[in-house]
Amino acid sequence: MTPRGRSAGAAALTDTGAGSRAGLATGPGASAPRHTAPSLRAQAYEAIKRRITTLDYAPGEHLNEAAISEQLAIGRTPVHQALDRLMLEGMIDIIPRKGVIVRPISLDEHLQLTQVRLINEPYCASLAAERADADEINAMRALLDRAHGRMEARDVAGLMDLDRDFHASISSAARNRVLADLLLGLHERSLRFWFISLSDAHHHKRVQREHEAVFRAIRDRDPDRAAAAARAHIVSSRDNIMKSI
Repeated sequence: MTPRGRSAGAAALTDTGAGSRAGLATGPGASAPRHTAPSLRAQAYEAIKRRITTLDYAPGEHLNEAAISEQLAIGRTPVHQALDRLMLEGMIDIIPRKGVIVRPISLDEHLQLTQVRLINEPYCASLAAERADADEINAMRALLDRAHGRMEARDVAGLMDLDRDFHASISSAARNRVLADLLLGLHERSLRFWFISLSDAHHHKRVQREHEAVFRAIRDRDPDRAAAAARAHIVSSRDNIMKSI
């Protein structure tokens, strides 16, 4: 089993949008939209998921609800609700008389996730090549540019975040909400495997090259090439993770 990854980013509490919604202003003279802070339940969910993803909560580790509540300075009820959601998303198991356990790393799960990604993600990339607007293409370029600094700093958690954001930007550009939601769930469940695989600095550069290939195909409005580049990236990731588990 891979050693527990206690990174500086492991304890970070992110606000990637879960639980937060912009207020809507309508009508003449309406005030500007206001952004509300994430609920305590959303904060607990993001913080616990982050610790699981970055292996701060190791695969197979027993989690104590009271201890998590104390660590996060968040009440037991939001923590309990967050754990229920993470169970539904396949990141933890809640076992009678044993409690909460971080789901162990499973090669079978990784291969099953890869199979579903191979069906859906190339299609998503091909749609993005057809539908992405200039702002979305510029945003993808900016994410790829930011990765260089993270690689130099060996910031694995930061690279993981950029990887997630890059794939999310492709899903958004595809203009298919059902497909985007499906891929979001697949990516979230895949992040632990991603974190393990990117302990190898050489793989960081390989992932960057693969992302660049997907981006160029989308920028060039070439759906077939975008799908092929996405497929090659998924297969490469699968093979690297299989060496790491």
